[in-house]
Amino acid sequence: MPHFEIHVNDVDEAKSFYAGLFGWSFTPMPGGEEMGYHLIEGAEIGDGKGLTGAIMQRVGAAPEPHGPIRGGTMTLEVDNCDDRYAWALANGGGEALPPTDYPDIGRAAYVEDGQGNVVGMITPAKG
Repeated sequence: MPHFEIHVNDVDEAKSFYAGLFGWSFTPMPGGEEMGYHLIEGAEIGDGKGLTGAIMQRVGAAPEPHGPIRGGTMTLEVDNCDDRYAWALANGGGEALPPTDYPDIGRAAYVEDGQGNVVGMITPAKG
């Protein structure tokens, strides 16, 4: 089963950011309290949907903002890339790549989440 984890400095702040950006909710995982480990539920994540994810307290320092990609990057489908990008910037996110059209692929953007991670969003091309 595919699974991803987002490492953050401030679990509560990150939960608010991702809840607003993608509509996710979070459930503390029994046994993961020391790590601030919260399982993600969303449109295509958790609850037996094939992909699982979690948010957890970062161990060590966060990478410097505006640096190169810091490991894996998740890119999630959204209804309106421009709307979600604007929301992210207005709610603590930073610009990584503004919304850009990619022929036959869609419109994609990347933002920094305020926790040292880069997250992508894409509205697929219609066709």
